[in-house]
Order: sequence, then structure tokens, then C-alpha cells
Amino acid sequence: MQTNIVKWGNSRGVRLPKYLLERAGLSDNNAVDITSEGGIIIIKKIDDRRHKTLKERLEGTNTADYKWQEWNTGHPVGKEVF
Repeated sequence: MQTNIVKWGNSRGVRLPKYLLERAGLSDNNAVDITSEGGIIIIKKIDDRRHKTLKERLEGTNTADYKWQEWNTGHPVGKEVF
């Protein structure tokens, strides 16, 4: 199948036909993970029953230049619970 990449706000999108989604076992509102390897975009269904660990979420993220730290958001102004 051949299609075009189209502008969608500041992003770009591709319309996926129903038969292709069915063959891949995907349907409306499925969570997916999108990666790219060597010029190929890979879309994989995420197992909704399992949440990713922090390590899994940060995998592949370059954190060498980022210093993790807490920050002060100020005093409570409503009914926040701390």
C-alpha cells in the first residue's frame, strides 16, 4: 500500500486503512509504541494490562546533559494535599 504523509498541526500523520489495522490486531484507541530503526517506522501495540517501569520509560532517552532534581512549586493556594 502506498500513501502520503500529511500535515496535522505541528506534526505529520499517515492514514492507516482498516484492513491493515485488523491484520496487525489493532483497533480504535489501542495504545501503541512508535519507534524508528534504520529509516523504518515501527508501530507496536502496547499491552494495556502492564504499566511500564520508570527504567523502561526512560530507555533510549539521552539523559547525560539533564540533571534530575526537585523544584519548589510554592506554597499551597487551595486544598492541595502534600
